[in-house]
Amino acid sequence: MPAISSNKPYRIGRSRTGLGLFATKPIKKGDKIVRYFGPLLDSRNKKHEGIENKYLFELNGRWTIDGSVRKNVARYINHACRPNAESDVSARKRKVVIRAIKKIESGEEINYDYGTDYFKAYLKPIGCKCASCEKKRKKLRAEAREQKKLAKARLERKAAKAKPALNGHANGTLLNGRGKKAGLVGKAAAAKSGIFAAAKKLNRARNAAREARASV
Repeated sequence: MPAISSNKPYRIGRSRTGLGLFATKPIKKGDKIVRYFGPLLDSRNKKHEGIENKYLFELNGRWTIDGSVRKNVARYINHACRPNAESDVSARKRKVVIRAIKKIESGEEINYDYGTDYFKAYLKPIGCKCASCEKKRKKLRAEAREQKKLAKARLERKAAKAKPALNGHANGTLLNGRGKKAGLVGKAAAAKSGIFAAAKKLNRARNAAREARASV
């Protein structure tokens, strides 16, 4: 990393996206923070056509700053959808300065909006990781979990209501089945009892006939 003078209001440090630029002292709104600089690329120069990297800062249709040089400390400033700084572009002077658009506290990360083209080309495919977007994603995940929890609770309540009705229906069928079976058993027992009674009656009649013949 490049050496930074102690009188500068920033330092390079670890951020959620890798390296970032952090304030080492309070920075007032409107204060100049750092200049974004590097070799100037001319779109009319064919030698510059093949240069491509993430640190190209377009000034206008012709001029672009190649900010990939190591001494360009401003290249460590990360994108934010709700930034605390902005890029002050002077195409005529071919110069870019990063300025604070609100008060930045000591220890706070410095960031600015990279613009729509850069966002679509580099950030949207992987998802923006700025604090604002992370907060939105966290909120959406929490809402999704809550919706899932509510849906699960609804299903459990529905299942709990359906269970007694199902048990009652099953019990009714079972009881009815047992009732039918008991009725059949009862009928069979009654029929069997009737047969025994008829046999006993027949035996008594036969015995009475024998006794009558014996007496004669």
